[in-house]
Formats: sequence, C-alpha cells, structure tokens
Amino acid sequence: MTRVSPDNAEFVRRTEPYRRELLAHCYRMLGSIHDADDLVQETYLRAWRSYDRFEDRSSVRTWLYRIATNACLSALRNRSRRPLPSGLGGPGDDPHATPEMAGPEVTWLQPVPDALVGAESDDPAAIVASRESLRLALIASLQYLPGRQRAVLLLRDVLAWSASEVAEVLDTSVAAVKSTLQRARARLDEVTPSADRVAEPTEPQARALLDRYMAAFENADTAAIEKLLREDAVLEMPPSRTWFSGRRTCAPYIINYALGAPGDWRMVPTRANGQPAAAAYLRAEDGTYQAFGIAVLTLAADGIARIVAFGDPDLLAAFGFPPTYQNS
Repeated sequence: MTRVSPDNAEFVRRTEPYRRELLAHCYRMLGSIHDADDLVQETYLRAWRSYDRFEDRSSVRTWLYRIATNACLSALRNRSRRPLPSGLGGPGDDPHATPEMAGPEVTWLQPVPDALVGAESDDPAAIVASRESLRLALIASLQYLPGRQRAVLLLRDVLAWSASEVAEVLDTSVAAVKSTLQRARARLDEVTPSADRVAEPTEPQARALLDRYMAAFENADTAAIEKLLREDAVLEMPPSRTWFSGRRTCAPYIINYALGAPGDWRMVPTRANGQPAAAAYLRAEDGTYQAFGIAVLTLAADGIARIVAFGDPDLLAAFGFPPTYQNS
C-alpha cells in the first residue's frame, strides 16, 4: 500500500467525522481548550503518518482514540494539574480585602465552548449526557486524578467502552483497568464540590437566570446580584487565587470590586461546558468595550450556585467572539 498524502480523500473521509468528539476527549483529559486543539492536530498528524500501516484490526474510531489518549498521557507527564482557585486553598473571609493574584507558576483550568464539543445528535438523552460529561466541576475534579486514572475513567464511564477495549488502548490488563477505575471513581467522589451537586433548572429557567445575571452587571444592580445568589453560592475568579463561599461574602465582593457603574459591562450569552455562560466586555477609558473573559454559571432552580469568572480576554476568540464589543 502506498503512503497516503495529506489530501488523501479516503483518510479524510474515514477520520474527519471523529474530530469533534476527539476534541472533547482531549479537553476532558487536559482541561485546556488550547492544549486539546493542539493534541487533536497531533493525533491526526500521527494517524496520517501511520495510515499505510493501519490494517483495520480495530475500528478507525478506536485507533484514533488510542493515538489521542496516549498523546494526552505523554503531554500530562511532568505537568502540574490545572486548578480552579478553590483547588489552591480555602475560601476568603474578607470580601473587602484586595484579592490575591496568582503568579505565572499557576496554569489555570480553561472553559470550553459548547459550539466546539457539544453533541451533534438531536437525541435529548445524548445532549444531556454530553453536557454532563463536560461540566466544569467534573473537569476540575478530573485534574486530581493521575493521567492513567483519568483516561480509564473517561473511556469507561463517559465513552462506555468495555474493560477489554480500554485495556487494549492503554496496553494493559483488564484486571488493571478495573482496579484503576475503582480508585478513580473513589477519588472523584472525594473531590467533587457539593456546590455543584444541584438540581438543574429547566432550560427556560436557566435562560431567565442568565439574562438576569447579565442585566445585573450591565445595570450595576446590587439588589439583583444579592437576590440571584443562593445562600451557599461560590464565586471563583481566575487568575485571582482568592475565592468566596456563601452569599454573605460573594455578594459584597461582586458589589465592591466587580460591578462598577451602570454601563461599565456588556454581556453576550453563550454556553460553556454544557452550562449557561456569558462573554464579558469591560468599558475602557476611550469608551470602547474590550474583551474581559468568560463567566460560567452553575444554576439551580432557586438561583446561582457557582460563578467561575475567567478573567482571560484571549478566551473570547475560542468562543468565536471579537476582541471588542459590537452592538448588534
């Protein structure tokens, strides 16, 4: 068989349908949309280079997942986990104190746009399963697992592969897979925050809460912010290490340090990690609105349970938003 060329129609036809789910898999493994995209590109390059030796002993999908998973495991070696602020220490108790910014040694977890990794199926069950497997709390919890535990858990519990299939991909035994999965599940239960174990609202309720959140910021409405937050609400704001737990500290911090004056913010609705989110723009001195970051909300029927406001302007490009706000 002759080696395929980059424009080989057969290679593209057989591999391209899996690009979206491979991106989701690499994101779950790595916690970074930028790293995940790089690893998917590497996966396809490795697959292209070895395609002439692929003998259909497994499905193309399994073959690609083997390459992607092992590429992710290599990337994770000697690399520290990507945390959220709540993974670095306890909550702050003074919402009036200046927040502590993290240094360059901290590589933060990143959100992922639903538009890039969400289920393409129209099946409601498939959509729900896809969202659950991408929730920010799960991705943050996965960061506590060693690479192989992370891979086994995802292949078994998210992709529903058999133990023998996982063993083949990771070049290990079925017994080792079962043992690793047991340890991974136990550790995941330990580190999953209770604030994210909430009963989700209906879609109309979720959109209404998101709209109220965005309006509260755009109008600098302090009363609305206090009303939106649950009593046990959590606020995280990477790259700040400081975070807060409970409305009594979350609300004053938002009001004192984030809300600003009416008109300081412009918000655009989006979705990240299967959750409602807002792309945030902050008014600059020249009156323009410049990209600020992405806020991901964990919602319950009675209000906002968690806000993770990623203060990273570069994230907006990954979500398809321009660097400056354009009023439509």
